[in-house]
Amino acid sequence: MAPLRSPARQACWTTLAALTLAAGWAVLEAAPAETAAAPAARPVPPPMPLSSTAPPAPRTELCPDTARACVDEERRVAWLQHDGEVTHGPVAIMPGDPGAPDSVATPRGVFRVEWKDAEHTSAEFGDPMNHSVFFAPGGIAFHEGSLDTPSHGCVHLSARDAALFYDALPVGAEVAVF
Repeated sequence: MAPLRSPARQACWTTLAALTLAAGWAVLEAAPAETAAAPAARPVPPPMPLSSTAPPAPRTELCPDTARACVDEERRVAWLQHDGEVTHGPVAIMPGDPGAPDSVATPRGVFRVEWKDAEHTSAEFGDPMNHSVFFAPGGIAFHEGSLDTPSHGCVHLSARDAALFYDALPVGAEVAVF
């Protein structure tokens, strides 16, 4: 059986604890900053690897300097460039995939922007294709779309990137898809 503590003894311990706490705060408040011990230096952790959502670097050597937009289907990225210098991107894309339902492969090659439509709707599928920049036969375009689901052959971009590509690519601009 544990010994019983008297109320006087318990009050003594409570008072002692309160005084110790108060004295500790007083010492901390009164100590000048320069005399306070600096915390021990911790090693800097190595940089975190890029997340899987960050697009990889573009393979600019595969895109002609004359192209204004480049699409790397394998890496699922696209970028805008001027005289071979990247001006925007790389950004994530979703091209067409011949293995996916209702999809065909995005054609590869060098094309020219044929026409543009800011609020286009697919006649074949009824899907919205905001900020469409048509560049290949068969109605293939850059446009806003899912980055998780393969397109019907077009190049899907985020809403922001679709608007940027729409503004940056005039009719006649060269587009390279590889």
